Amino acid sequence: MIKRNSSSNSKSIEVWNYEAKVAEIENIIARIEAGNLELADVFEQFAKAVENLRECEKFLQQRQEQVDLLIETLSDD
Repeated sequence: MIKRNSSSNSKSIEVWNYEAKVAEIENIIARIEAGNLELADVFEQFAKAVENLRECEKFLQQRQEQVDLLIETLSDD
């Protein structure tokens, strides 16, 4: 998650961002493909990428449900 500090609030606020997660996944893939990581690091980075992919999939599923609901609502009118 991305942490952002608000000027009006000294506490950090966690903001989840789909595009940032996709960029992080792409970065992980590039590092793995470069072949400069130790094997243990490859597995660690791969696990992180899988978790990020799961978060992205969950996000997209939730948005699809919202779209389906909106379409259903429009169809009822």
